[in-house]
Amino acid sequence: MDTMKAILERRSIRKYREKSVSDEIIRELLKAGMYAPSAGNQQPWDFIVVKNKESLNKIPEFHPYSNMIKEVNVAIIVCGNLEKENIKDFWVQDCSAATQNILLAAHSMDLGAVWLGVYPDDDRVKGVREMFNLPNHIIPLSIIPVGYPAENKSIPDRYKEDSVHYEQW
Repeated sequence: MDTMKAILERRSIRKYREKSVSDEIIRELLKAGMYAPSAGNQQPWDFIVVKNKESLNKIPEFHPYSNMIKEVNVAIIVCGNLEKENIKDFWVQDCSAATQNILLAAHSMDLGAVWLGVYPDDDRVKGVREMFNLPNHIIPLSIIPVGYPAENKSIPDRYKEDSVHYEQW
């Protein structure tokens, strides 16, 4: 898929068909995340692959916008690993880039996905931390449910010339 096409057509998908995402595809999505740019090439991320249906069904107990996760067979939690961080506080940007790469890769494979923000919401961070036994140096940034879409979304025109400034404000 053409890069611009993937960027412009990717939508947040919240309805999924009952079809499982294969382990090979999950590996490819993780690989896409690991190829994201990072400050100083520090790659301060770790990923949790969640396939256990009971775990997926419990996430909405602490994340109020995650009910769609009950419809998928896999979700990827993108976490910042402070022990891998060489440049302080850039883990957020780095893990955000990894999240976006996973979303774009999913779209390019005709999958649907949505970015569920975790960090910096304390309740969501605590929920993920407790549920998945995260050590203190691991901070969950996002949860990405992945599945085969059961909805089609139109492509809005988001380009706004008045948001562009040349040379100075």
